[in-house]
Amino acid sequence: MDLTQLASVRTPRSRDELALAPGEVFLGGGTWLYSEPQPGVTGVVDLMTMGWVPLERRRDGGLRVAATCTLEQLNAIRPELGGTASPVFAQAVRSLLAGAKVWRTATVGGNLCFSAPASPIPALAAVLDASIKVWGPGGKRRIAAADFVTGAGLNALEPGELVRAVDIPAAALEARVAWRRIALAPLGRAGVFVAGRREASDLAVVVAGARARPGVLRFERMPEPGELAGAVDALGDWYADPHGSAAWRRAMAVRLAGEVRDELEGAA
Repeated sequence: MDLTQLASVRTPRSRDELALAPGEVFLGGGTWLYSEPQPGVTGVVDLMTMGWVPLERRRDGGLRVAATCTLEQLNAIRPELGGTASPVFAQAVRSLLAGAKVWRTATVGGNLCFSAPASPIPALAAVLDASIKVWGPGGKRRIAAADFVTGAGLNALEPGELVRAVDIPAAALEARVAWRRIALAPLGRAGVFVAGRREASDLAVVVAGARARPGVLRFERMPEPGELAGAVDALGDWYADPHGSAAWRRAMAVRLAGEVRDELEGAA
C-alpha cells in the first residue's frame, strides 16, 4: 500500500458523516487507491460501512446498483433483478482485466469514478440509460450516465461529491442488449467496448474504450449497416495508448458496432 501519509480511517454510518476534511478521500474497494502513490492523502472515509444494499429493485420497477456493490455481486445478477438485460452485467464485468480477488473488492462506484477508457462500468451504465445519483456538500443531484465521464480519467463530479448509486430504468432492463469487447491480446486490457440496446424500433449504441469518453448514438429505427458505420466513424476523438492505436480502435469500433446491430436486428 502506497498511502504513506495516511493518519486516519473513518467509518461513517450516516450521510452527515460523509463531509471530507482536508486530505481525506472516499474509499470503496480501494483497488486503485492502493495501487499507486497518493501524495497528500492523509485520511480515508470508508464507504463500505454505510451499509448500502448492493442491488435492489425500485418501486418503479427499475434497478438500483449501489456504488459499493462489488463487481462479483454485479456479475451474479439474475433475471429476477436484471430482467432480459441481465446477461450484459456479467459481460461488462468480465470485460475488465481482473481476477476473482479483484472482483470481490472492486466496486461499481470505483470503476465508474476511475473513468478510464478501459473501465466497462461507464459503458454499461450508458447503454442501460442509467442515471447516476450523486451526494455532495451541495445536496443531491443526478447525472445522466452518458454525460458522467468527461475525458480519460475525468468525470462530472465536483469536489467533495460521491456516487451513491446507479439507477437503471425498468424499460432498459426489459430491452434486448448486446455487448462486444476486443483487445490486442487474448488476456490484454480491452481496447474497445461496443454495447447496444434495442427497445421496440429504437436503437442505442455506446462506443467506449476507443474514445476518451463513451460516445452514445441513438436511432429511432434500425439503421442500415452503412449508416451505422458512418455514425460511428463520425464520433472521432479516437483514443491511443499502448493497448491500441487510434486507427485500430476506430476500425474495431465500426466492426463491433456492426456486429451489435446485426445481433439486435434479429432480436425478437
